Amino acid sequence: MAWLALSIAVVTEIIWALSLKWAGVQATWQSATVPIALSFVNMGLLAFAMRGLPASTAYAIWTGLGAVGVGICGALLFGEKLSMAQIGFMGMIVLGVVGMKLVSQA
Repeated sequence: MAWLALSIAVVTEIIWALSLKWAGVQATWQSATVPIALSFVNMGLLAFAMRGLPASTAYAIWTGLGAVGVGICGALLFGEKLSMAQIGFMGMIVLGVVGMKLVSQA
């Protein structure tokens, strides 16, 4: 159950970060409430996942995959450019996340 909560937290983290960009572009009070609401959901899911996973593993996976997801979605949704070097480093982040999962005791 902890891994499922962490997976949902990663997706929520990506949506949260993208909603910040959207709120900056829209600049309305409604768009500003979305990232606030998502931050509560996001932190709650991460805290729940940490009940069953080591904090270091959960946090590394959450931040790593969140960063990669925001990079990819930012390129797809907002036309942000990614260099080959950035893509390569994102690949290394994913390898690190896979490594953290493989050696996790949970």
